[in-house]
Amino acid sequence: MKDKLRKELINKRRSLLKTEVLAKSNQIKNRLFESNEFKQSSVVLFYVSYGNEVYTHDMIKECLKNGKKIIVPISNIEKRSLILSELKNWNDLEPGSYNILEPKTDKIIETPIESIDVIIVPGVGFDELGCRIGHGLGYYDNLLKESINAIHIGLAFEFQIVEKVPIKSHDIPVDIIITEKRRIDC
Repeated sequence: MKDKLRKELINKRRSLLKTEVLAKSNQIKNRLFESNEFKQSSVVLFYVSYGNEVYTHDMIKECLKNGKKIIVPISNIEKRSLILSELKNWNDLEPGSYNILEPKTDKIIETPIESIDVIIVPGVGFDELGCRIGHGLGYYDNLLKESINAIHIGLAFEFQIVEKVPIKSHDIPVDIIITEKRRIDC
């Protein structure tokens, strides 16, 4: 059930034109940046988007320019976990695991999860209770389980909001979802 839904949503996301992804992502960025949770945060963990995910590159660059402390994940494939690193400059990124941009080895500044105010969470799909479908590898569930202080905000295109996400005991919901059309408090 979950795998079938994941496949459908990924295919739908793949079919988006790049112009659609950028336009909708810009609307999501504006909504995110206007939220009190984001405005009041000083340390934000962003996923670095790839493929047709909600595009975070411009969000990260704007935050770096405006002096927010930005943290990005590095995939530890052996442990199926994320190493968190501060990002000082966009040019410090290079393709890493899964061909997703990650800090270059000599630019890694490990950061404890306790110091993060907001975690921007990717997802293939979400329901209005904050339950999410990821890519099925558990990286973000493991991270969110360890995150006690931070607010978890999922970014999604409106079509990625589904009626109900089937969940298991290890699945961790997000607190807020932001789409191009609305904010959902979970």
